[in-house]
Amino acid sequence: MIESINKVNKVTKELVQELGREPTVEEIAERAELSEAKVRQIMKAGKETVSLETPVGDDEDSYLMDFIEDAVVESPLEEAMRADLREHLEKVLSSLKPKEAEVIRRRYGLDGTDVPHTLEEVGKAMNVTRERVRQIEVRAMRKLKHPSRSKWLREFIEKEK
Repeated sequence: MIESINKVNKVTKELVQELGREPTVEEIAERAELSEAKVRQIMKAGKETVSLETPVGDDEDSYLMDFIEDAVVESPLEEAMRADLREHLEKVLSSLKPKEAEVIRRRYGLDGTDVPHTLEEVGKAMNVTRERVRQIEVRAMRKLKHPSRSKWLREFIEKEK
């Protein structure tokens, strides 16, 4: 496979010199006497990998990994904002009747699962029909939209701007 990668790289460089632009896969395949599919496979396999421990800049103190954000881990700021939002949501939900709060938590994934549940799923968990869940949700949402309750969330939203 390394021979194929080297061959495709060599042909690509030659074609760049001749054409004055990046060659197409078709042009590379023709010159290398390979199928286009094979060239694509080789190009995909031959992508150059770079170590995260590669030094960056003149000093040996900085490494590439220092500049790449870990998308899986929340930043401390995001974590604090999420905790603050959770606190505001709990304050608002605590102003509802327990059944209403439970329906809202389950329907919008605020029950710790981060997965919104269907009317059917919530109904089964609470031993009521999905129509009853819908009615409770509508009533709870009406209450949540009232200025006396929504002010806590509005404060949070204003603080974020």
